[in-house]
Amino acid sequence: QVHLVESGGGLAQPGGSLRLSCAASGSDFSLYFMGWYRQAPGKQRELVARITSSGVSSYTDSVKGRFTISRDNAKNTVDLQMISLTPEDTAVYFCNVQNSLTFRSYWGQGTQVTVSS
Repeated sequence: QVHLVESGGGLAQPGGSLRLSCAASGSDFSLYFMGWYRQAPGKQRELVARITSSGVSSYTDSVKGRFTISRDNAKNTVDLQMISLTPEDTAVYFCNVQNSLTFRSYWGQGTQVTVSS
């Protein structure tokens, strides 16, 4: 039914940039929150950024000023632009969409982001 397809992960140098993209299909995503989570070894999965259908975004403190989330409601896509990457950003990043009325969430497969020299 609902499918999330991610792209853009890979290897970056410290101080470098990556852009993650997620394409959602299989539903009407109006009233859905869209966001990105990440999970690093030994840590719980955390919400990195989330954006409402009206464009209101929120970020975890560690990425504020470096990451930017955006969405295209016509294309049902959500992107995460990441700049000034550090090794602490290394994690598996997951796309997530959540129905704001039912609270049901759907997850992408995850994409690895590695920041190292």
